Amino acid sequence: MAPTWWRRLVAGRAHTTGYPTSANRASSFHLRWGGLPPAAELVAAAVNVEVVESPTVDELYFWALQVSFAGAGTGGHAGAHLGLQWHPAHPGATAVNWGGYAGGGELEGTDSPLPSATGNPNTRDFAWSPGRPYRLMVAPGERPGWWRGTVDATPVRELPGGGHRLTDLMVWSEVFARCEDPPVVVRWSAFEAVDASGRRHRPDRVTVSYQSGADGGCDNTDVVADGDGVLAVTNRVRTVAPGTVLALGGQRVTSG
Repeated sequence: MAPTWWRRLVAGRAHTTGYPTSANRASSFHLRWGGLPPAAELVAAAVNVEVVESPTVDELYFWALQVSFAGAGTGGHAGAHLGLQWHPAHPGATAVNWGGYAGGGELEGTDSPLPSATGNPNTRDFAWSPGRPYRLMVAPGERPGWWRGTVDATPVRELPGGGHRLTDLMVWSEVFARCEDPPVVVRWSAFEAVDASGRRHRPDRVTVSYQSGADGGCDNTDVVADGDGVLAVTNRVRTVAPGTVLALGGQRVTSG
């Protein structure tokens, strides 16, 4: 039997026009890292993000590296996301965001050295340009249990996530635009994690997931293997099913 996502598309019930209707009014899709040593105590994670085709509408787009914090002092589940934003309220519509949550509340971090046109402690002015990669990195901060987010080695600020290691690594797109707005393309590459001994590890695969139209997302988001990277695309006929595992080298490993 054809998978549910395909049956919905064929039946014409796919959500491909209008705004997302999810709780946060965004359509999200994710690439979860796989193939890292299960026993490794990871203390840093980094990835390149390049906006290949930039947004053209005055809506929010967010492309982020997400981590969870593990170990004592996390106050229950704690995690954070670091990434670039297309944000019309910021100069040039470009910004960076480093924010997180623990125990149902928002993490209150250090003051950022970067200004913010919106006065948001998480979202800061940052002049990124399409067509070039930016290195996102989450690594230990100056105090135990604090974590620093940087873009191209520029510190955004530190967050008190607690714990002493990182888990559940992924990258994602969060799109607040209409499903049919002009296509936007970002490229993720150079995935890397560092363990407590300083050894570097590269995930060899990512698992694809989408926020479905039934859950308020857009059914015309897609991912495309691109050599050692992966493209994340909006307003495109979906070619890769949710649950697909893509090797970071361009080959599809398996489908779900």
